[in-house]
Amino acid sequence: MTVPPPPPEGSPVGLLEQPIPLSDLAGPGDGAVTPGSPGPSSPGSQSPGPPSRGRLARFVRGRESDAAWVRPTLLALLALAAVLYLWDLGASGWANSFYSAAVQAGTKSWKAFFFGSSDSSNFITVDKPPASLWPMEISARIFGLSSWSILVPQALEGVATVGVVYLTVRRWFSAQAALLAGAVVVLTPVAALMFRFNNPDSLLALLLAGSLYALVRALEKAQTRWLVLAGTLVGFGFITKMLQAFLIIPALVIVYLLAAPTGWWRRVWQVVVLGVATVVAAGWWVAAVELTPAADRPYIGGSQDNSLFNLIFGYNGFGRLTGNESGSVVGGGGGGSAGQWGPTGLLRLFNDSFGNMMSWLLPGALLMGAVLLVLTIRAKRTDRERAALLLFGGALVGTGLVISLGQGIIHPYYTVALAAPLAGLVGIGTMGLWQRRSTWIGRIGLAAALVATSVWGFFLLDRTADWFPFLRFVVLVGGILGAAAIVALPLLRTVPKLAVSLVAILGLGSALAAPLFSTVATASVPHSGAIPTVTPTPAGGGGFGGAGFGGHGGFPGFRGTGAGTGTGAGTGTGRRFAGGVPGGSFPTGGIPGGRSGRGFAGGGTAGGGAPRGFGGGFGRAGAAGGFGGGFLNSSSSSPALTKILQADASHYTWVAATVNSNSAAGYQLASDDPVMAIGGFNGTDPAPTLAQFEKYVSEGKIHYFIGGGGAGGFGSGGRGDDATKITSWVESHFTATTVDGTTIYNLTDPTAASS
Repeated sequence: MTVPPPPPEGSPVGLLEQPIPLSDLAGPGDGAVTPGSPGPSSPGSQSPGPPSRGRLARFVRGRESDAAWVRPTLLALLALAAVLYLWDLGASGWANSFYSAAVQAGTKSWKAFFFGSSDSSNFITVDKPPASLWPMEISARIFGLSSWSILVPQALEGVATVGVVYLTVRRWFSAQAALLAGAVVVLTPVAALMFRFNNPDSLLALLLAGSLYALVRALEKAQTRWLVLAGTLVGFGFITKMLQAFLIIPALVIVYLLAAPTGWWRRVWQVVVLGVATVVAAGWWVAAVELTPAADRPYIGGSQDNSLFNLIFGYNGFGRLTGNESGSVVGGGGGGSAGQWGPTGLLRLFNDSFGNMMSWLLPGALLMGAVLLVLTIRAKRTDRERAALLLFGGALVGTGLVISLGQGIIHPYYTVALAAPLAGLVGIGTMGLWQRRSTWIGRIGLAAALVATSVWGFFLLDRTADWFPFLRFVVLVGGILGAAAIVALPLLRTVPKLAVSLVAILGLGSALAAPLFSTVATASVPHSGAIPTVTPTPAGGGGFGGAGFGGHGGFPGFRGTGAGTGTGAGTGTGRRFAGGVPGGSFPTGGIPGGRSGRGFAGGGTAGGGAPRGFGGGFGRAGAAGGFGGGFLNSSSSSPALTKILQADASHYTWVAATVNSNSAAGYQLASDDPVMAIGGFNGTDPAPTLAQFEKYVSEGKIHYFIGGGGAGGFGSGGRGDDATKITSWVESHFTATTVDGTTIYNLTDPTAASS
């Protein structure tokens, strides 16, 4: 077999600029377009075009060098993404109430807006930086607080991510490659999940995709301003989700140092400028928080000493890698191949918990990238095709390895950060090998990638064999037939060009069928709680990364059901919990702070047992009363309880206090008044101390204490000692009252105090 020579310096590479109509995919003869063949002329050499058209016409038609179908197809793709991410969006309600409560706080207090406070009285922040909250809070300030005003910005971030990926690939490659890349983002199940949810990951995915675009622009003419933009976007990614945003930096730096068309030392100092831009974009908010006296700002949620640096380098930083996370819900693996957050290792992205999220196309993408790197190994240093492969592939592999090997809290939905790099690699790889189909290595590489994708899709679907049982056979057979047709392309020289197009359609259809079904099913199901997961989720998959709770899910219009029981803490029924627990079980003794009548939110055990003592304080119950929500799902406030909380609310700094942020969130959203989240998200932060809480009570700042929250820390994580002491103090000094199944204590009524 022969390896095609590298393209001449300065010419377009790979599948390159000139769009090819679908009916002309075969090209002349068997239609193989030689990589490196020239695309359209540069702007300076183009002949004068037709008379200027109106703005709308230019918007719909696109650039003159594109075929007439390109821009309408892009607009259709973006419209499809918008429909997918916006359709019936309000069905998810508050989605993750933890962040929705913070959005509510940000609409009432600019201080809460800036710091990311959980409540408008600014007691404690969420355990992440606030950047992801800002678009939602601005939307809610403009349109009023609702599920739609919170979730629509997330959906629009998803549509923007699709557009940015298209633009990035289109800079150097053909419209087909760019459209395929955009379509892959749309058809990645975890993208449909997170762009319809209010976790920080949607904004992070958009910012990281933007940094890839800026790096591509910088590589074209070695322009420093684009490197500054790339660093700025990564920096804002830091104040979205801290150190996870920095995982893309090695790919940006290495590719620029390798491929930028300028001298070595200029590349070095430009990379330094990129680093400075990153630090400035990330550091201004960090500096503002650290320079604000602790008495004048909320407690830093997720930290153990009210320090943002503790949060950056501990709970949200290196602790995610090592598993040593003070205050964590569950301690990490601390070594070995599996910890309480599920199995770790090189194959983590393919296991039951992570596989259905985004790995459908991953084997084929990696294979195509490797083949193309071999084909471009002798190209010049500045070769754009190789640079793009290293950029998208490096971001995919680098971030994927950290997610795979991290011993701490790594949720499967974190893989949405891989959607843009995966999409770029699939678009470039697929069309790059298709353009080389006149060579054996091009055909074999593309066929092998299709077989790998189809076989892996079959195995993923086989994990949930009762979910569209026919689909896995369609994917497998279609993929094998498509691969055989690709290998046999030389035999199609004498048949119509349409036959070659049908081969391409068969291959793409087989590869994309399974993620298409999963994506539509995921978007059709409402999601709530802290740890959403896609449809289908294998028994034992989802949630924390190990065996856990949840089922296969449904397809349009259907929702899973289940019932959970606790041997020592009552029963609960309701929606199936979108997640799981580490290894399918909890440590002996269950979850601290459990109360009778609070079953897991719909939680039937699908992949592992729960030992004696499990069952309390972990989710919404199916009954209509008010119940504490535990540390992963929101509480539910009955109308009677909400009315009590709202009475004389203006007289108090906090209408109530309860343990952990999710328990506080439900009551706060229902009453529209601030509720103190004792111990922050997990209930394990040392805020407030018992002495501080007693002082707040003596000053009349807190009206009620609501029981049933419970601290979420166990294992090697935080123990919630302060929350436990506060709960015991309240129970021993005040009289309990039950309102629709929820225990409350009036902290201001002297007659309610115990003797």
